[in-house]
Amino acid sequence: MPIKKILEKIMHRKSEGEKGFVEVPESVLAGEQKVNVRIEKLRDFLDTDRIQHLLREGNVIFLGIKDLGSKDIAELKKSVDKLRKTCVASGGDIVGIEDDYLILTPSFAKIYRG
Repeated sequence: MPIKKILEKIMHRKSEGEKGFVEVPESVLAGEQKVNVRIEKLRDFLDTDRIQHLLREGNVIFLGIKDLGSKDIAELKKSVDKLRKTCVASGGDIVGIEDDYLILTPSFAKIYRG
């Protein structure tokens, strides 16, 4: 997986205290590897299974949770907990943005928290 090699180079340089750029070979850029970013809404608990499926397919998901939060906070907590467990089990990542959004990533992407 070429992207993984690039990330390893970046992390290796970062751990050695180097700053700057990593040269990306043209062969990597010529590939047709794309990452899908899905914008979804969580309207009720039943949407949780659909979101889990999208995450397992390798999509990065920008998830609006405001609708369910204003309707039923207990269902929202249950949904978020289920999605969090899916992220942890698959090696992905999850982060809340304000009170209205979540970002969920599959195992190949991590969220930088600064």
